Amino acid sequence: MARLFVDNLTVMDFSFLDRERGVVGESWIVDIVLGGELDDQGMVFDFGHVKKQIKRFIDARADHRLLVPVGAEGCRTELAGEELFIEFPLASGALIRHRSPRDAVLLVQADAIDAAQFAGTLAAELEPVMPENVKEVLITLRPEAIEGAYFHYTHGLAKHRGQCQRIAHGHRSRLEIAVDGQRDAALEAEWAGRLADSYIATEAHIADEADHGGVTHLTLRYTAAQGDFTLTLPRDQVYVMPLDSTVENIAGHLADRIAGATTGDVLVKAFEGVGKGAFGSRTGR
Repeated sequence: MARLFVDNLTVMDFSFLDRERGVVGESWIVDIVLGGELDDQGMVFDFGHVKKQIKRFIDARADHRLLVPVGAEGCRTELAGEELFIEFPLASGALIRHRSPRDAVLLVQADAIDAAQFAGTLAAELEPVMPENVKEVLITLRPEAIEGAYFHYTHGLAKHRGQCQRIAHGHRSRLEIAVDGQRDAALEAEWAGRLADSYIATEAHIADEADHGGVTHLTLRYTAAQGDFTLTLPRDQVYVMPLDSTVENIAGHLADRIAGATTGDVLVKAFEGVGKGAFGSRTGR
């Protein structure tokens, strides 16, 4: 049997629910191997079709969605027409509630979201739509190898024309901070720690603050082109910004905060997942 491979086929940027961590932004790089007999072109599968057909399938299945492990203890879902409601208790006694159009969510038949298990699920779903000569589909989902600071975050961009308008999607992102041209590892670690497993919220989207089980929760709400979105989560997981939480605004906001507490020229390089992001620059006091 012949095999072909495509590394770095695409990047899945998404968020998932976890009983310990809450809502977690993640970015997985997708590698794929196809095995089978050679066709009349001498190929297992045309590379051009891999990059279009399979990438399109994986992007539509999971990219920019909230992955919910429906087997987790206490997880409850309710579908009303095209609207899906989720209640997800956390181990701390806090909870997450999410209401959105159903397409913004992927319900996963598992107790927890696991890269290897989910890769197997994607491969099993792909096999039936492959040409007859393709007998094997192997998918690997892996995080980017990062030396230095990074953080997981979730956000939603109400004004976005694409899938970023979904209220709970996210990224695993590098963070680089330089003062007067020199990288500052301590500042990078400090801010990565502040933003770890955070929901970066736009202030205008906060609709309510209430107690549940002795834990303060915030409710975020907005209407976007795809429909109505609501998310309730523990207050201590939310980092609030005055502007929309685009990566451009995140980089500028961090540069503002850092410049307000230091001297010199501050440059923030904030990533949105793998290989893309924005710069923020300010001059300290």
